[in-house]
Amino acid sequence: MAAVLPNLDELPRQNASHVKNRWGDVVRQVQKTGSLAVTNHSTVEMVLLTAATYNQLVEDAQALKAREQSVLDELGRRFDVRLGVLQQPDAAAQVGKLFAAKGKLGRRPKAGDTF
Repeated sequence: MAAVLPNLDELPRQNASHVKNRWGDVVRQVQKTGSLAVTNHSTVEMVLLTAATYNQLVEDAQALKAREQSVLDELGRRFDVRLGVLQQPDAAAQVGKLFAAKGKLGRRPKAGDTF
């Protein structure tokens, strides 16, 4: 399940001095809201997350990486199959015949059994 996180602008905010001086309150707020933006001079410098949210983000990233690798593996397999066809001994002759035909078909295309 993908972690649902609010946009950075929608997070509750605390300045860095408050985080430093009132750590216990900050921890309770993060546990209550799930995350907290820490600001320095009104600029968000970091985001505090609960451990559960962090773990979910890591799991989501790993799942995405595994899915991407699976897609890349499949594309690699398909490429190898096509490359194998091009490396057949008669491939050059077949490509030559294709270019010599100049787009003309040797026989009529079949549109289906009822055509």
